[in-house]
Amino acid sequence: MHHHFLRPSLHLLMLVLAFALSACVPRQLLVNGAADALTAQGQAEEEDIGLAREASAFYLKLSESLLRQTPGHLALAESVAAGFTQYAYAFVATEAERRMNTDAKAAHELNERARRLYQRAHRHAMAALAQANPGLLASLAKAPGTELVALKPDQVGVAYWAAASWGAFIALSKDEPDTVADLPLAVRLAESVWRTQPTFGQGAAASLMGDFEAARPGGSMARAAAYFDEAIAAGGGQNAGPYVAKAEAIAQAAGDRPAFEALLQQALSVSAKRTDLSSQVMRQRAQWLLGSADDLF
Repeated sequence: MHHHFLRPSLHLLMLVLAFALSACVPRQLLVNGAADALTAQGQAEEEDIGLAREASAFYLKLSESLLRQTPGHLALAESVAAGFTQYAYAFVATEAERRMNTDAKAAHELNERARRLYQRAHRHAMAALAQANPGLLASLAKAPGTELVALKPDQVGVAYWAAASWGAFIALSKDEPDTVADLPLAVRLAESVWRTQPTFGQGAAASLMGDFEAARPGGSMARAAAYFDEAIAAGGGQNAGPYVAKAEAIAQAAGDRPAFEALLQQALSVSAKRTDLSSQVMRQRAQWLLGSADDLF
């Protein structure tokens, strides 16, 4: 999964309050202005994992509150969906995995929380997409092989996070057949993103396609590997995420420990050269997976 972690600031809070206190300006204009400010701030990178975790709750609640008042704000919807998805993955679901062998009850509770956060992200993203693209759900429900959803450039980001959060939610809902039955819809949405903008997120779209191809019934591991290789190339070989994803989805699934460890070493190598939070999260995951190799193989 491709990550951009978001952080609030005192300057941002004062800016939002300034918008709220400007009584001479129409309310909707205030809300839209605050939403724009939050979206711009959300593009900032925070390299400290602990600080990002502590700050995320404030940012997400504030952004979500504004999104409810501006449901058609695609950029803010993308930011909110991305934030909830990333928070769930980096700080909740990953912790559940680490506790699985020592505290199954705590791991289950964390997975349930992650599942709810993924669902929340998906709900926000899909609501914004449905408003901007009224034929979306009908297009997704069409039979495989038919024309994919038509996405405009400003819809690609929120569609990506809708598909990513949907896939993660489904993965944690294996005991709910109705939820699992939506997997083909999530795959079609992800494919629409990939076909519209193949290099989106420096390989994030291709990596998501690899995850889905490896996970779906009847999926081709060779095709999934090709997607991951495309993702690595799109990021110039400098993004740790696709290496980690390929290690877990392809090498681990095939029982190929040498390939698994080689891919994770590549992830460690490229992440060591970058200080952004995404790289640090992937670095920590790669280190944990390498340390867990004896249990995984």
